[in-house]
Formats: sequence, C-alpha cells, structure tokens
Amino acid sequence: MIILEREEIHLPEHLRKMLVSGWSEETLNNTIVESIVYLSDGYKVKGFLAYPKHIPVGTKLPCILWNRGGAKSRGAIDRFTAKGMYGEMARWGYVVLASFYRGSIKGEGEEEFGGADVNDIINLKKAAEELPFADTTRWGIEGWSRGGMMTWLTLQRDPDFKCAVLVGAISNLKEYSDKVPSFKEHYYALVPNGDFETELAKRTAVNFPERYPKDVKYLLIHGGSDKTVPVHQTYQMAELLTNQGITHRTVILENGDHYLKNQRKEVERLKKEWYRKYLNEV
Repeated sequence: MIILEREEIHLPEHLRKMLVSGWSEETLNNTIVESIVYLSDGYKVKGFLAYPKHIPVGTKLPCILWNRGGAKSRGAIDRFTAKGMYGEMARWGYVVLASFYRGSIKGEGEEEFGGADVNDIINLKKAAEELPFADTTRWGIEGWSRGGMMTWLTLQRDPDFKCAVLVGAISNLKEYSDKVPSFKEHYYALVPNGDFETELAKRTAVNFPERYPKDVKYLLIHGGSDKTVPVHQTYQMAELLTNQGITHRTVILENGDHYLKNQRKEVERLKKEWYRKYLNEV
C-alpha cells in the first residue's frame, strides 16, 4: 500500500463562499479534494488528491501530477487553495495528485530541492495505481516556479507523460542563485552535502535539453513582469526545445507577476485547452 491516509477536505461556510466566488459552485460541490499521506522511498510524505465527485463505475480518468513551488512551509498549498485549484482541475475530468515533498509540512525525510525528493513526484504514479478511477496510462505533469524545476527533473527521468505545463518555471537554477544572494542562504542547507555549485548545475534544466522526451507536448507560461524568476529563462528554454525539435507553445502574459494573480482565468483557460488537446487522447 502506497497511500496510507486519506482525509477529505471540508471548509467552513465563509471559505466555501470565498471558493465559489474565486472558482465556481461546481468546483465546490462536484469535486472531492483529499489530504493524503503516502510512502515515498520509505518516508511518509504528505500531499493532495483531487477527482470528480461523480465518476461512473468502470470509468478511468487521465491523471496529472502537480508540483508546488517554494520549499518547506514557504510556498506550501493550504487546504482552501487546494480545494479550489485542484478541485477546478478535477472538475475538468482529471485525477490530480500533488506532493508537499519530503521534509515539508511535518513529512518525514529531508527536502533536497531537486535531489532525491524528485522521487516523491514519481512515486505518486505508484500511488495512483491504487485508485480504481485513475487511468495510469495517461499522464500530464505541471509545475510552478520551483515546481517547474522539479518538473524538468522528473521529465529527465520519466518520459511517460503526454504533456507538461510549466508556469514561471526556474529553468536556470545556477543563474537564479547567482542573482539572488538570499537563495544560497535559504537553500544551502537543503542541497545534500558536497559541491554546492555542482549540485546547482545538476538542477539547471537548460544544461540538459537533449534529455527531455520528444513525445511530450510542452506548454510554457510566464508573466512578462515576473520579478522572481526572470522571463528570459522561459525564452531560453523555449529556444532549446525548438533546437531539439520538441513540440511546445510559449505564452508570455503581459504585466503578469510571478503568481499571475491577475491572469488566473487566462492561465486556467490555457491549461484546460492544453490538457484537453493532448491528455484526453487515448
């Protein structure tokens, strides 16, 4: 057994009203979002699971792995956001699985910011095999910010995805580290002992364009005014994908910040269309 605990998220009335306002009544009422604990390399890791409330018997739905940004408690997805964001994707007809990563939010193990904790993403695929409504032959993957970096790292190791969505992704971790002095102070302890610069290079997506599976369809989204992760990192990654002959689409949202708060509906539209086009095909 991979999934050890499942607890459905129930929100108080005032948050239910906020969720309907931010997403929709259908997202609130027609989906189930659960807090889960699952095993990854022997560690108990926390995460989320979302799926439509009413699934006909015998129906199997495509699956999406969703990778969070930040580290430890910073950037963690709370229960309200999970119910809205993952619930919205479940409403489109998908099973969504998301990891907190090991060592985060009271999970066991130590976070490595792109080291062995990449296994926590891959092992969610094994967890999905325990869900009778999950079609484990059809996978999408999505990552935001640091989660984008985790997505690139996952794709280097596991090519079995039909499509990928990367939003404000850190594609050049070495450059990001050099330009943000607080990065090394904040994340140095997360990277395993050894040569810190070498470890950063291993996590730098632009160093390995030849490793990305060519059958995956990539959607790259970035805010044009992102002050956290420079938008040129996505331009650079897009050029490398082009040089590899890999199908992709790049969308730069004018005036969008790192979180694309004012462009959320547009981002949801882009994602929904991408998944419908590439993930729904059998």
